[in-house]
Amino acid sequence: MFFLHNRRKMSIFAVEINHKEMINREIIRIKIVQLTYAYYQNGNKNIDTAEKELIFSLSKAYDLYNYLLALIVAVSKEAQRRLEILETKALREGTVRPSTRFAYNRFSLQLAENKQLCDFISSQKWTWADEPEFIGKLFEQIEQSQLYKDYMAARTDDYAADRELWRRIYRTFIQENSDLEALLEEQSLYWNDDKEVVDTFVLKTIKRFEEQNGAKQELLPEYDNEEDRDYARKLFRAAILNADEYQHYMSETSYNWDFSRLAYMDVVIMQIAIAELMTFPSIPVSVTINEFVDIAKLYSTPKSGSYINGMLDTIARHLIDTGRLMKRIDERKAEKKGY
Repeated sequence: MFFLHNRRKMSIFAVEINHKEMINREIIRIKIVQLTYAYYQNGNKNIDTAEKELIFSLSKAYDLYNYLLALIVAVSKEAQRRLEILETKALREGTVRPSTRFAYNRFSLQLAENKQLCDFISSQKWTWADEPEFIGKLFEQIEQSQLYKDYMAARTDDYAADRELWRRIYRTFIQENSDLEALLEEQSLYWNDDKEVVDTFVLKTIKRFEEQNGAKQELLPEYDNEEDRDYARKLFRAAILNADEYQHYMSETSYNWDFSRLAYMDVVIMQIAIAELMTFPSIPVSVTINEFVDIAKLYSTPKSGSYINGMLDTIARHLIDTGRLMKRIDERKAEKKGY
């Protein structure tokens, strides 16, 4: 699919996301940038097909969220399987029985019983049970770590400690794992782009778990409501169908900029940003500019962020001055974020 300009920056950007749903507008904007760029690179420019691709790619991001939660369950089941072998050996040899603390970690047991996650797993053809070698290796990495040893030796033994262990395990062994990324890429071309963002939602979900909720603990929904799904469709279509008009806005306000040397990705990003400015009256100008400047820093050249910030600010002011954009620029918000 599409590779990030700077994957580490992506995780820093994504940590700032704070929504109750998995598919939010930050992810939608990123996906639309990816799919719009791909649309122009693809010789067969069918907007209906491209829109379906957009919605499908968003659903695949939600699938990955569930799979990464299920990975915790799979590692725990591997720990339980190995524990049974050790217990049988200890019973046979009359030695001390091994600790059950990690294998029956209260948080991972709760996650294994989660109704939403169980429904997802039961509906999928591919599961972590199909990857025993990877699961076994991941468990061994965890078991050999100081993090694991400290947990097993700790006096504090409660649900909060169990949950915190898995949050730390996820950050240490799952968030950046080249073997995992290679495996996920085999399953879906979308997931290589999605993982950095989805990791932050998994960590957020772990933190949200409460023991008293049991199997009914709510996971993040795919969409909070239909409004964001409609937003995705409208923004994508507006960016494509009004491309000539939006690029004209760029050219007529670029007299102070070297527009001819602009990277193609920068054109795509500004085109989508202008589409958002023109199509969604409730979204403030400063929000649109800030969001797409952040995306430019990730997906384009090192200088793109400052260039696009200046261009979009100039374009927005021009459209407001000429009466084509019925918004105002919130100077205080722009200054607060350094723009």
